Amino acid sequence: MQESSSAAGPGAGFGRFGRGLLAAAKWIAFSGGAVFTALVVMSVVSIVGRKLINTPVPGDVEVLQMCAAFASASFFAYNHLMHGDVKVDFFTSRLSHGKRAFLDAAGSLLVGLFGALIAWRACVGALSVKEAGETSTMLGLPVWIAQILMVPSFALLGAAGFYMCVHTWIRRGKQP
Repeated sequence: MQESSSAAGPGAGFGRFGRGLLAAAKWIAFSGGAVFTALVVMSVVSIVGRKLINTPVPGDVEVLQMCAAFASASFFAYNHLMHGDVKVDFFTSRLSHGKRAFLDAAGSLLVGLFGALIAWRACVGALSVKEAGETSTMLGLPVWIAQILMVPSFALLGAAGFYMCVHTWIRRGKQP
């Protein structure tokens, strides 16, 4: 069954690969949101426990720091695929559609390169920390796990950037 795409819908004009990329980005963004929700609940429990019965959640700050890194990274690919990036178009608003599309494609290429670079370096850094055996102070959790969990999000950001570069370049002659 062929899906029809409207100009206003998410992933409008995306091919099969783009729709798959968008679905993966949604799933990862949703998981990041779930992690943030769990962190808020944990923080509230810890604060209330600390104030009422002098018993906070042990290692709450460590867990917050380690999980917030993954959760923050999880939104980037979806944001880019949905054109949610911050753009300052003051200087480009008077350019032709084709020139703006060229600039958008170049920007997406840079996002793709950035995502790939950060995924690579985060992976190398996580493996280095694993080899060193570094753990968190209070709970003794392996730090590398928190770092390696960011890698898929940044790899997906790289893929989203490269996809949007090609998608924008191919569609550059078409008005939005």
